[in-house]
Amino acid sequence: MNLGGPWDDRSSLDAQLLERRVVRLWGPLDDSSVARACAEMMALDATGDSAVQLYVGSSGGPLHSAMSLIDTMDLLGVPVYVTCLGRAEGAAVGVVAAGARRVAAPHAQFHLTEPEISVSGNASQLAAWAEQHRVELERFVKRLAQATGRPAEHLEADLSLGRWLSAEDALRYGLVDEIWGPGQGPSSPPAAGPARPFGFGPSH
Repeated sequence: MNLGGPWDDRSSLDAQLLERRVVRLWGPLDDSSVARACAEMMALDATGDSAVQLYVGSSGGPLHSAMSLIDTMDLLGVPVYVTCLGRAEGAAVGVVAAGARRVAAPHAQFHLTEPEISVSGNASQLAAWAEQHRVELERFVKRLAQATGRPAEHLEADLSLGRWLSAEDALRYGLVDEIWGPGQGPSSPPAAGPARPFGFGPSH
């Protein structure tokens, strides 16, 4: 598969990963990294029917960035399998939890903490921002509750406390579905499931 176009200037490693339907999300979540990941996932959705693999290792970032990525994952016509490598913190935990299949590396760590906040402006602007943030945080907590099967108030408490989870803890918590076993790894993802009814591919 040759995606061409916007992929021509990507690194050799990224190009090889995209050929294997793999998207990387490394480092802090920001508008640039999220826009790139969303564009790559949508392009892969349009060029095949098998699952997209999203590898996540992130210290988190603004809530709106994570929700934009989650919304894109929901919209795709193919499932997105998420593998956590290293750490997933703050808003990045929601990205992992939103995967159709969630896998943790054996030494992965998850930090349940309220997403980053950075805002400035006058009193009216701050009040409007606070209300918007409250709505987005409610959406974030609701999505985590749906993904883990835990009550929203439990998620809110753990986010407030800044709770850390190991891969085994995350499995028990409901954030991931499995931990790599012997002979498994990013190159041997679960078999693709059926495509969902929405998406960007030619067959949807």
